Amino acid sequence: MGLGSGSAAVLVVEDEPLVRTMAADILMDAGYRVFEACEAADALAILDGRDDIGAVFTDIEMPGGMTGLALAAAVRDRWPSMPVLVTSGRVRPGAGELPNGAAYIAKPYMAPVHYSATDSR
Repeated sequence: MGLGSGSAAVLVVEDEPLVRTMAADILMDAGYRVFEACEAADALAILDGRDDIGAVFTDIEMPGGMTGLALAAAVRDRWPSMPVLVTSGRVRPGAGELPNGAAYIAKPYMAPVHYSATDSR
């Protein structure tokens, strides 16, 4: 996905607090700054208010009426160059459901998979 470490920031969008913390910890251990949201509306508000977020990592199934796939599409429409990584432990996106340029990894994920999905090192 082409993120560098250090000053790059990733927005993690996950409604399960423990899973969100785990994803954030993996990314911070890899050198990323991390922002967190528990639903899509919060994620969009954070993205609207910041210009230092370089990627979005979102779960598919979330409360609040907007799925992670809908969030990925909204991010692609509003910030076309922003990498989006979509994940789920239950639902695998069907053909054509991911926006162009978005990637998918299944839960549970491990740190090396997470790193390679968010960085082209």
